[in-house]
Amino acid sequence: MITLSVNGVSRSLPIEPRVSLLDALRDRLDLTGTKKGCNQGACGACTVWMDKRRVLACLTLAITCEAREITTIEGLAEDGELHPMQTAFIERDAFQCGYCTPGQIMSAVAFLHEGHQVDDGNIREWMSGNLCRCAAYPHIRAAIRQVHDAMVAGGPDAPR
Repeated sequence: MITLSVNGVSRSLPIEPRVSLLDALRDRLDLTGTKKGCNQGACGACTVWMDKRRVLACLTLAITCEAREITTIEGLAEDGELHPMQTAFIERDAFQCGYCTPGQIMSAVAFLHEGHQVDDGNIREWMSGNLCRCAAYPHIRAAIRQVHDAMVAGGPDAPR
């Protein structure tokens, strides 16, 4: 038995030592927002946060996550309100098929919280671990810039 704190809720579950965090989230905890893309750490579809840092859930063993706070795409919305990055992705049409979108959003929010300079070159570099087969990259960059600009202005769309 292990106890995982996911999106602020502690959940105990029986698990084998070899089970990835991705499989624990999707198959054991029914949190299917995090996607299984390549299952080799190359695409970023499974990006979640562990203690507010980006991790690839497919390469992280669930048993190593005890006493850590895991945040998934389901944990971004607050009180039924979408996170500003989720709203910006919708407004900027920053997805097509949507498969990579949860990982893209988790990385995009982390990118802003990490304090990197927000320009297209830095966005490309720091988001390079998240692949989009539909090539929505210009729209993804626009969504990130939109949220960044709201943060700078201190408006209602500023991330929490």
